[in-house]
Amino acid sequence: MNNRFLLPLALALLMFPQIAQTLYSPALSDIGQAFGVAPGQAAQSLSLFVLGFAPGVLLWGRLSDRWGRRPALLGGLALYALALVLELQVRSFSALLLCQALAALGAAAGSVVTQTLLRDLLRGSELVRVFSLVGMLLAASPAIGLFSGSALVQAWGYRGALGALLLLALALLGWCARALPETRPPTQPLAPLFATLWQMLGDPGIWRSALLVALFNIALLSYYSLGPFLFRELGQGVQWFGYSGALLALGAGLGAWLNRRLLARGWSARRLLVVAALSVLLGAGGVQALQHSLWLVLPMFGVVLGFGLAIPNILGSALAAYGDRLGSAGAWFGLLYYLLIGAGLLLVAWAQALAASLAICGAAALMLVLWRVAGRG
Repeated sequence: MNNRFLLPLALALLMFPQIAQTLYSPALSDIGQAFGVAPGQAAQSLSLFVLGFAPGVLLWGRLSDRWGRRPALLGGLALYALALVLELQVRSFSALLLCQALAALGAAAGSVVTQTLLRDLLRGSELVRVFSLVGMLLAASPAIGLFSGSALVQAWGYRGALGALLLLALALLGWCARALPETRPPTQPLAPLFATLWQMLGDPGIWRSALLVALFNIALLSYYSLGPFLFRELGQGVQWFGYSGALLALGAGLGAWLNRRLLARGWSARRLLVVAALSVLLGAGGVQALQHSLWLVLPMFGVVLGFGLAIPNILGSALAAYGDRLGSAGAWFGLLYYLLIGAGLLLVAWAQALAASLAICGAAALMLVLWRVAGRG
């Protein structure tokens, strides 16, 4: 990393979308009550946030190649802040959903442009190691989001959570304006957008990587989507859902730490992905067995551990063949997996079945990884 101050900023930007999701999650129950909608409808606002990422990653990824990484990030954060200002004023659930979609469009810059920025500066095993560090620090995001969101919702309702997210966005916008350099190679030509798409659509490795990213994210986010309602059914307040974030943070952090250690000992990325998928499957079985008890949080540890093991390896290698068009390729890749995540979370919200959702994600991920191994001999 050329600038020792750039990595902390990049980590904060990568954490931001996840904190935005998990801090918002404890507000779902209050949103349902405030707007008079059913739990399934309220949970769809989180699904819509993920779906709104899909056009966002395409927009900001392409603009990062055309304008540069710095203006794309500043524009995305400014749009997110504007959406939050509007969302704090709405009086109908439909208007809230529209504002969530606009906020997601802006927040997507924090993910796709920051990943592109890291890929500008790093390659190969060094990039995977940095993504492993990212995974370890992202492990704090659920705890920060759930703890903070629960306290804010208890004190001020869902508007407390939205107000905190607005302040966070403004702080990141100021930090970027002050410290973010431009990392786009000055001589890099603008790659044809749709030619890049057709090339990627014909690449089986891109499809496998996008599906794996989606499956591990759906497994993790299904808990944030359904958790507030499960805790309410068990007679517990939203603060206990927030406390569960500490355990989930430990699980994801342990997964990312194990990833770094095992890679250093010579484990292959494929082998780690098999372990990650099995960890999600075991967690699904535990959640099914303990679904009527607060102890269901314990097997979720295995789910988030699998997430921490898997994501750095997938993201670190997914775009290795697209070094001459990282912004555009990252945009299409992000568009694909966020569409898959959003569609999956809509199904999770409709089914309201946490254990079954986890089992499907774990089994599908395991099949994809084994198919990948078999397909490459």
